[in-house]
Amino acid sequence: MAITNKIDSIKSNKNLSIQISLNGLSFCILNTESNTVVFLKEISTKKRETPFKILDLLIETFETEKALQTAFNEIHVIHENELATLVPESLFQEENLADYLKFNSKILRSDFISFDKIESNKSVNVYVPYVNINNYIYEQFGVFSYKHFSTVLIETILEKEQTETDIKMYVHVQSSHFEIVVVNQGQLILYNSFEYITKEDFIYYVLFTAEQLQLNPDELILVFLGKVSDNDELHKIAYKYIRHIRFAKRHDTFKYLEKPESNHAFFTLIHSL
Repeated sequence: MAITNKIDSIKSNKNLSIQISLNGLSFCILNTESNTVVFLKEISTKKRETPFKILDLLIETFETEKALQTAFNEIHVIHENELATLVPESLFQEENLADYLKFNSKILRSDFISFDKIESNKSVNVYVPYVNINNYIYEQFGVFSYKHFSTVLIETILEKEQTETDIKMYVHVQSSHFEIVVVNQGQLILYNSFEYITKEDFIYYVLFTAEQLQLNPDELILVFLGKVSDNDELHKIAYKYIRHIRFAKRHDTFKYLEKPESNHAFFTLIHSL
């Protein structure tokens, strides 16, 4: 089915959220009248792809998935990659976007750079979105909104931690990388992203981060979210070194046609709605 342009002019009771990474795509459709998530799907690739291959996959999915062949009232796109850095709002200058990124990310002169303001901790997230994805979404649907994955993750965690007094390390697990968010009494202490292959890679970065922040593994609360369960290798090895381990819970009020496999799966995708 061909996707026609500007179908956003048609009234709709559905909002669409799409999470884009080089390891695949995730989709979530919310019926706003019934407050029900009516479609939730993840498509993973066998290996890390290029943005061009991911665009091809996105187009193919729109052409073959009936649930996506409709009008949407709102569309939200989440760009998931390591090309992001946080800048204190007081130091942020829009004309210096490339300078903020070039010291810890490999960027090209031709890269388009965007930013999200994170009001909850007065910072700005500077990042490189997948421009080809944005262009395609705009051509097909018109106006939409987009954020970086880490913006949604940090905002959601800080909102949850407003009244908490413990130091927590949130670990968001994906198939080939994970993110660490450390908070203390509702304040962001650290955000970083790490690639891993083995469980030993994983626990090395977790313990190294704890050591650098002088966090005692016997007192630290580690909170898992994302692609992790209590019987997989990452959980088992973390439990050898860290005494207090929990799983995060989404704080949404949605109903679901088909519930996610856990209350910490699709964390950023669902919280972006």
